[in-house]
Amino acid sequence: MALSRLVISSRALHLSHAPIARTVPASFTMSIRENLVLSRAASRVLATLSGPQRDAVLESIADALDANVSTILAHNAQDMARARESGMGEAMLDRLRLDPARVHVMAESVRDVASLADPLGELREMGTRPNGLRICKRRVPLGVLAVVYEARPNVTVECAALAIKSGNALVLRGGREALESNRALAKIVRDALAQAKAPMDAVLFIDDTSRERVAELLGATGLVDLCIPRGGASLMAMVDEHARVPVIRHGQGICHVFVDASAPREMAAAILVNAKTQRPGVCNAAETWLVHQAVLQDSGDAFAFIARALCDAGVTLHCDARAHAALTASKIACVPAEPEDWDREFLSLDLAVRVVDSLDEALAHIAKHGSEHTAAIVTGDPDAGERFLREVTASCVLLNASTRFNDGGQLGLGAEIGISTSRMHAWGPMGLRELTAEKFVVYGDGHTRP
Repeated sequence: MALSRLVISSRALHLSHAPIARTVPASFTMSIRENLVLSRAASRVLATLSGPQRDAVLESIADALDANVSTILAHNAQDMARARESGMGEAMLDRLRLDPARVHVMAESVRDVASLADPLGELREMGTRPNGLRICKRRVPLGVLAVVYEARPNVTVECAALAIKSGNALVLRGGREALESNRALAKIVRDALAQAKAPMDAVLFIDDTSRERVAELLGATGLVDLCIPRGGASLMAMVDEHARVPVIRHGQGICHVFVDASAPREMAAAILVNAKTQRPGVCNAAETWLVHQAVLQDSGDAFAFIARALCDAGVTLHCDARAHAALTASKIACVPAEPEDWDREFLSLDLAVRVVDSLDEALAHIAKHGSEHTAAIVTGDPDAGERFLREVTASCVLLNASTRFNDGGQLGLGAEIGISTSRMHAWGPMGLRELTAEKFVVYGDGHTRP
């Protein structure tokens, strides 16, 4: 069976912790739909639990992560061995790798989510109508979330924590690269649900990594309320072809850093090195450095200073003609940029470099080549900085700060279920509030409409 599942356990459903005895149909599509029916039922029960009850589940998950480090790392070692045999690049290996510190960070992120204010039940007054009707909005869960993701095992835990805290059921389909790690982490989450007397099928893990399973989730109308795909261009093309349920994209991160004419060179170098090298294989890492032509003409050789800092950190610079000529003259190693480099998510220690003549040209480049994920400006000119923040279309824009801060934890959300690149109700890191909706609640006193 390609779904890791246990039975729903709740007094509302009157089911035991024993496995469900039912025949698995020949069609895998029916099997997924059958399990999504359980998720739908679990979501209704989870939404009725109190905030302290949901927080108890999260505390149990965090404690289990800390108590099972060796088991988690043993499963991760299997994934790492297969990934190395397949020739996976170092940046992607870093996304996959777990160690005791990273497991501890996962546990702490779950505790951080537990400590956040409960978003459910929040009542927002909209006013009282002239006829005396009192209009409010109440925050409620979305229902059943499906998340499709690759490589990073921590996503399993972070998504589960946010879904449980916000009262949503969750269906996880990870990539084959992290299959063993994800299985182990999903079991910890499900066991914690059982321990807290919560519905176990509030979290399902699909361990069939074929794209057919993704298509089935995308087509599960009436059973999946929102699908969040986290991946590259090929996954997004599949979403475009098959999606029949609502989708919020977590797409490519073609992130830009623009170094303006007035940028302090030490600040620019520190921000670029951090944005590119702190974790090059993640979606909020910088992929293009736009540099104002005045920086090349700086008598203090600011351009060479920044480029040398990047090269010293192991970055390969893919330069346009002007940047290539300037760095070659300064005896700094670089390679010529290819036309496709401006649209490439390297996810490695590679950085495209283009010289622009003005802020206008930088804005035009980002509008043409950016993925509406993240963009940053380094400048000493407040007016230029504010214009950049105002005019760049991206889920997060930053002034004099690294692109790596476009992250749910860094922005105070506790964690994120994804970084939305869709301009819908959620744009940017999706935390608890982004996993809820508001329904109208109307208080009357025998009112009828004339």
